[in-house]
Amino acid sequence: MNVLITGANRGIGRALFDGYVARGDDVTGTTRGTPSDGFVQADVTDAASVRAMAVQLDGGPLDLLVCNAGVYLDKGHELGSGYGADVWADTFAANVTGVFLTIEALLPNLRAAGGKIAIISSQMGSSERASGNAFVYRASKAAALNLGRNLSVELAPDIAVGIYHPGWVQTDMGGEAAAISVAESSSGLIKRFDALGPKTTGCFEMWNGEPMPY
Repeated sequence: MNVLITGANRGIGRALFDGYVARGDDVTGTTRGTPSDGFVQADVTDAASVRAMAVQLDGGPLDLLVCNAGVYLDKGHELGSGYGADVWADTFAANVTGVFLTIEALLPNLRAAGGKIAIISSQMGSSERASGNAFVYRASKAAALNLGRNLSVELAPDIAVGIYHPGWVQTDMGGEAAAISVAESSSGLIKRFDALGPKTTGCFEMWNGEPMPY
């Protein structure tokens, strides 16, 4: 299986990359830094960079695109003294626009394989689980969820689209106090991606398969 994972140089993205490599899949990861074996350079906030990445794939069939790259720039901000306009712009550029740019650039590759798309969102994007604070990150992940749901309609029945909450994971973003390990999250997500198909397109699920409320 041919897999491409954005933001695969660390955290959940790296664990997913290593997991697919371990089971023998053909995996490409993206990084904003210097590319190495199995990696290509791409900044999902830069349309030209994304197009250049797509050119490197030369139209080759892509069975699975994992849109994992993202940022959490308003962590610790407080209402009245944080959440600047630049934080909103930079967060949406990575977490929403970057997802769309990547998918749009790689649609020929996905169509060539009858592939599928996995979008990493978050339970913090759930309107039913709104609990205040982190307004920028929550709004961006809600937008990523909405984008995924609409793409699932637009691309059906040829390309399935799933949206996933990876859990509260022990990464640089999640912190040491997080509930689950990177290995637990990534192994669960891989199972979810394997199960994704036309009958489940548009799903919003946790890493362990439990449905997430919208």
